[in-house]
Amino acid sequence: MRPCLLFLQALLFLLSPPAGAAEDLETWGTLASYPSSSSLPLTEFTSNFVSGSGSRSRAATSHSSGSGSSSGTQLFSNFTGSQDDRGTCLCSVALPDTTFPVERVERLENTALILSQKFEKELSKVKEYVQLISIYEKKLSNLTVRVEIMEKDTISYTELDFELIKLEVKEMEKLIIQLKGSFVGSSEIVDQLEVEIRNMTLLVEKLETLDKNNVLTIRREIAILKNKLKECEASKVENVPVAPPRPAPGSCAHGGVVNISRPAIVQLNWRGFAFKYGAWGRDYSPQNPDKGLYWVAPLNTDGKLLEYYRLYNTLDDLLLYLNAREYQIYYGQGGGTVVYKNNMYVNWYNSRTIAKVNLTTNKAAVTQTLPDAAYNNRFSYANVGWQDIDLAVDENGLWVIYATEASTGNMVISKLNDTTLAVLNTWYTKQYKPSVSNAFMVCGVLYATRTLNTRREEIFYYYDTNTGKEGRVNIIMHKMQETVQSINYHPFDQKLYVYNDGYLLNYDLVFEQEPR
Repeated sequence: MRPCLLFLQALLFLLSPPAGAAEDLETWGTLASYPSSSSLPLTEFTSNFVSGSGSRSRAATSHSSGSGSSSGTQLFSNFTGSQDDRGTCLCSVALPDTTFPVERVERLENTALILSQKFEKELSKVKEYVQLISIYEKKLSNLTVRVEIMEKDTISYTELDFELIKLEVKEMEKLIIQLKGSFVGSSEIVDQLEVEIRNMTLLVEKLETLDKNNVLTIRREIAILKNKLKECEASKVENVPVAPPRPAPGSCAHGGVVNISRPAIVQLNWRGFAFKYGAWGRDYSPQNPDKGLYWVAPLNTDGKLLEYYRLYNTLDDLLLYLNAREYQIYYGQGGGTVVYKNNMYVNWYNSRTIAKVNLTTNKAAVTQTLPDAAYNNRFSYANVGWQDIDLAVDENGLWVIYATEASTGNMVISKLNDTTLAVLNTWYTKQYKPSVSNAFMVCGVLYATRTLNTRREEIFYYYDTNTGKEGRVNIIMHKMQETVQSINYHPFDQKLYVYNDGYLLNYDLVFEQEPR
């Protein structure tokens, strides 16, 4: 059994503490001279660890080579051994964990340090989050209170504010009326402000029904308008002569057109900026002069075909694109269109024919050829194509302005029967039609315009069918875009409705007082 004991002694030597090194060496020497396995009195043995007070001791058994007595200290513990039939030593050892795990402790300390640093970092983030949450909690609390107040007081609050806004708008309307009375004719600023105030009234009414919380936006716009009114008042020249009184609507008790206001921009036509050619205006009926509907007839982008038009019962509907009635025809040509007594009069496509279209049925009720009239750009207006035949309306009824080969391109004026489209009378002028940019009729007097530059036209020529006289005038007509495509006069409004490169404009006319 010596090999087994030698193995155990070597193992215990390696595991023994340094303080017992000398004792271990002594024991090693003793074991090295151990008798052979045949001299051992035991075939099985067991040794147990024994602890004493204040020091470690082992119960030991040793054998001397001479006397057979045993002494010394046993260096191994908790083992069992046996020898099999072939003399092989079998040992089973259970050793206590007497080695201190320094490396594991160091790793544990490093891990603890890293965890501590991470904890401090996360703790600082938590503190920041707590502060932010506190701030947002206060904001949310304030917002909740405001929403609760609005929910409780919405109706009374908005009604009161809208009533105040309406009163302010009415005051501005009164001021506009006073300002218009203090100018000769109309100023550009006053006219634009009048349109803006009218639009503001419509906007307030619409917002009152749709959105009761936009009071602040409306107030800002009103403040802007008020500032404009103040600037307008401040710019008035003292001792301005009072403008002549306007003649009664639909009356010809005046001495003709002597001035024109600056343009009021109504809006872009409903088909868009690409539709630069067309016409617009208001239906005129002597029986119901103030009940006429509004119409807008943009030509297709080729500037020739009139295919679609829209009707509006009121100007408010037109401004807000509401309640529009849209119709389609396939035979209209050019921008010389007018509406009179609920009928639209157009030049029939590729012909010298005039068509009367019933606006109720959208059917061509009457067609009539205009004798000898040139067409298809033979004698159209300057800068405007496909308007050889230009229809017009004034206080006296329906007119047509055109040219013939016999007139060598000079303007011809014919009075038409609005029912049958028959020619009632004709006047020949000395004014060459292609040199004219456009024309209109007022109380039987033809007024022709010409282009001065990209921002100004001039009403430069007139022909009075009542007297047969013609002559020159000099009335500057401002415009927003370069080309004027059509001009239509409305006797009751005493306005010009102008189609200007796709924009809908109107102008107030100023008349000379009737000569005494």
